[in-house]
Amino acid sequence: MRRVRYYEYGGPEVLKVEEVAVPTPGEGQVLVRAETIGANFVDTKFRRGAGTIFQRPLPGSPTGDVVGTVEAVGAGVDAATVGRRVAALVDPDAFADFVVADAAWLAEVPAGVSDADASMLSSAGPTALGTIRTGRITAGETVLVHAAAGAIGHLAVQLAKLEGAGTVIATAGSPAKLDFAREHGADVTVDYTAEDWPDQVRAAAPGGVDVVLDSISGETRRRSFGLLAPFGRVVAYGAASGELGSISVTDLIMLRSVVGFSLLAYRAAAPERAAAEVAELAGHFAAGRLRTSVHTRLPLAEVAAAHRVLETRENLGRVLLVP
Repeated sequence: MRRVRYYEYGGPEVLKVEEVAVPTPGEGQVLVRAETIGANFVDTKFRRGAGTIFQRPLPGSPTGDVVGTVEAVGAGVDAATVGRRVAALVDPDAFADFVVADAAWLAEVPAGVSDADASMLSSAGPTALGTIRTGRITAGETVLVHAAAGAIGHLAVQLAKLEGAGTVIATAGSPAKLDFAREHGADVTVDYTAEDWPDQVRAAAPGGVDVVLDSISGETRRRSFGLLAPFGRVVAYGAASGELGSISVTDLIMLRSVVGFSLLAYRAAAPERAAAEVAELAGHFAAGRLRTSVHTRLPLAEVAAAHRVLETRENLGRVLLVP
């Protein structure tokens, strides 16, 4: 079978497709024949070895949201799992014809759900919903979603509306992305490459923003904090800028708060609630209340091209690889 790894840090060209034996699932694991693999932006940072917060040892391999059929199970896994169509966040060695995944966090894919929607069930969807619930959005509140044209962002816009947000303000970096965010439910769109983007947000929400969903960090997070209404919350779930940023105590005592979200930490702290939310998301997709936009589908052999799309941030929605 084919598998993608990299043996040095660098650009997309360091990604190598190699032939290896089909892996064997261990205890608590399953073997999945991959149908579709959702690529994740964070892996472009890991691939470059981009500073201490994105450092992983070599050899490296991209993570991925794998949709496929269970072919075999390891010890301790119900044999009836074989043959089921599932989605799984796989790390390491997600870009492959066959992958090994933890059985505990398989997401069962309902009949009729597309491979694109299914690819959201393992990490992007739960992250979008998890950040919103961590932000404790209540009916009528104003929500600011950064990077709203990305895989997680365009789901977060839709989910914020489903959770009762009154106004959703979306930021993105091009006219096409702003149009895309509006098509997915944003009430107001703002180009974050404009120096005055905070002023544009203030004009749209003169009373302040109640919740900010931020995967960028750095200066974006600092300026977002100043946009909060009293008792407003920033939910930090990424650092795409490569900078962690900082919030001063002076900002915090102005009745504003910041809280972090990590899907893996959430699953460890509240496994039953996390599992229930995956099932909830599956129901939204099956009923058509949520939709995934696919920017491109590429064969596994063109993995470098997939990473170029992510790294240049040209994608509108999901980037998929097809083995």
